[in-house]
Amino acid sequence: MVPQPESSAAPAGQRKLQDKVAIITGGDSGIGRATAIAFAEEGASVAIVYLNETRDSIETQRLVESRGGKCLRIRANVGDERQCRTVVEKTLNAFHRLDIVVNNAAEQNTKEDIRDITSRQLERTFRTNIFSMFYMVKAALPKLPEGGSIINTTSVTAYRGSAHLLDYSATKGAIVAFTRSLSQALAPKKIRVNAVAPGPIWTPLIPSTFPRKKVKTFGSDVPLGRAGEPNEVAPCFVFLAGADASFMTGQVLHPNGGEIING
Repeated sequence: MVPQPESSAAPAGQRKLQDKVAIITGGDSGIGRATAIAFAEEGASVAIVYLNETRDSIETQRLVESRGGKCLRIRANVGDERQCRTVVEKTLNAFHRLDIVVNNAAEQNTKEDIRDITSRQLERTFRTNIFSMFYMVKAALPKLPEGGSIINTTSVTAYRGSAHLLDYSATKGAIVAFTRSLSQALAPKKIRVNAVAPGPIWTPLIPSTFPRKKVKTFGSDVPLGRAGEPNEVAPCFVFLAGADASFMTGQVLHPNGGEIING
């Protein structure tokens, strides 16, 4: 990608997640990578889950370890319930605890006409983007302690829609409802559930999805006039994961460049 996304958090961490352990799906690049780095700078160990992007995952591990953090790479298809259970088992074997789950893995495919969305694409998008969250939470829940945190990545498209991302935006709307409902279900266990709804963020998903003309102007239509960087989103995850957000559950943060979505 040119230019490369900015992933490193600044300023340096204040150890807000000292000795915590987090699973981050889609942790190989983009927002997932930036969140893994930010968590490491706050003292957490991270297990990053990826599908095919081995080289990217190795680079994320290098960046995490360069900050003094521990990073476990786990290749898995989070749309498969059994593999989600394996992710949790491998994390516990490596770090002996689990405090935070970041459900961030997602995929999108642009289609201008709903008639061009095949049943295969529709099912795959929902399986990756929302089924995976059910599976990962089911696997992780017995291991999460009181005070644990679940953070789901939704999108501004959940609120304003997207004409060319019908199935993707539908899953992101489902994630908002899932977050709010799960937060109520887990409140008695003192496990908080929140979400982050990024606007246009410069990640590898953008040039791999949109045509070149769209990529060139990506993000220019928001009030701040530009796309955001992954390291401008990662602090939202740090905040929601830590004690600073101890009285927040069922909420969604909106790093979106100034779009007013009233959600």
